[in-house]
Amino acid sequence: MQICFLDNTKFQYNYKDKYSPKLRGAETVLINLSSALAKIGHKITIFNNCYKNEIFDGIEWININQKDIPENKKACDLAISNGDTSLFEKVKSSKKVLFSHSIQTIEKFIRKKQFYSYVKHRPRIVFLSNYHKHKTSKICSLFGYLRLNWAVDDMFINHKLNSVINKEQSIFTSRADRNLDLLLDIWNEDIFPNFKTAKLLVTKPDKKIDQKNNIVIRELDTQEKMLKSLSMSKIFLVPGHKAELFCLAAEEANELCIPTVTLGIGCLSERVQHGKTGFVAKNNKEFSKFVLDIYKNENLWNELRKNLINKRGAYKWIDAAKEFISKI
Repeated sequence: MQICFLDNTKFQYNYKDKYSPKLRGAETVLINLSSALAKIGHKITIFNNCYKNEIFDGIEWININQKDIPENKKACDLAISNGDTSLFEKVKSSKKVLFSHSIQTIEKFIRKKQFYSYVKHRPRIVFLSNYHKHKTSKICSLFGYLRLNWAVDDMFINHKLNSVINKEQSIFTSRADRNLDLLLDIWNEDIFPNFKTAKLLVTKPDKKIDQKNNIVIRELDTQEKMLKSLSMSKIFLVPGHKAELFCLAAEEANELCIPTVTLGIGCLSERVQHGKTGFVAKNNKEFSKFVLDIYKNENLWNELRKNLINKRGAYKWIDAAKEFISKI
C-alpha cells in the first residue's frame, strides 16, 4: 500500500531528529509508525516541514511547502494527516485518516478552520484512549473512527534494566505544563516532609521554580539521556492533565518497569493498572500515601516491578502498525 503522512509543524524535522528534545509526541509517533509500516512492506512518503527532500531507510521525506511537488508523488492509497484536515488537499487518496492529538470540540474545529475540509475529505479519526473518544465531539467521528494504542520507541524496550536503582529518586518526564505545578505542591506538602531523603527529578519548566526539598531540574536533552535518568528512578510521578490523550511518557516508564503513581487526570488512569503496575489516586492525599508506601515498602515496589517486567515488550511499533492496517 502507498501511504502518505502529512504534517506541517512550524519547526523543521526529519528522521535524524528522532531523539531530539524538540520533538513532541505527535512527531515521535509519525516517525515510529511510518518506520514500522515500511518494515511490514508498505511504501511510505512523508510530507512535512523537513529541511530538504531526502530518503531515509526507504522512506521518502518531501517538504510539504514546496510549490512544485510532482503529481505522481501526490497519489497514494491512504493519506494520514497529523492534526490538520486541510492538509488532505496536498495529496490524492481515496482513504483518509486524521490523527488528532488534542480534544476536538465543534467550537475548536470551526475556530481552527477545520470543519469545511473535514466535511470535504471525510476522514476517519483516530482515538488514542477511551478518554479521548469520550471527550471529543461526536461530529468528529461522523465518518468513522479507529481506536488505537501507540507503542514506545525500541530503545526503551531493548534497554537493559538497571540492576542498581536509586531508591530515593522519583521522576517526572512529561512536559512541565502538564500539571508539574500540582505535583510540586503535593511533593512539598506531603511527600518530602515524610521522607526527607527523597529526590524528585522534573522536566525544566518555562518559569523559575523553588528547588527546595530535593527538587532537581532535569535539562531537556536527547531521549537517550532522559532514558538513563528514568531507568535509574524508583517511581514515576505524573498527576496527568486534561490534554493527555495517550501519554507516551507513562508508557515509557512502564517499559522500563518503573511503577507509576498518578491522579488519573486525562487518560492516565488507562496507562496504569491500579495495584498491579502502580496506583491511581483519588486525591492529593492518597497520591502522597501511595508514593510513600512505595518508598518505604520494598516488597510492594518489588511486586509492582515484577508485574511490569512480566508485561514488558508485549506491544511494539510493529504490532501497532499491523493493528492500524487491519482496521483500515
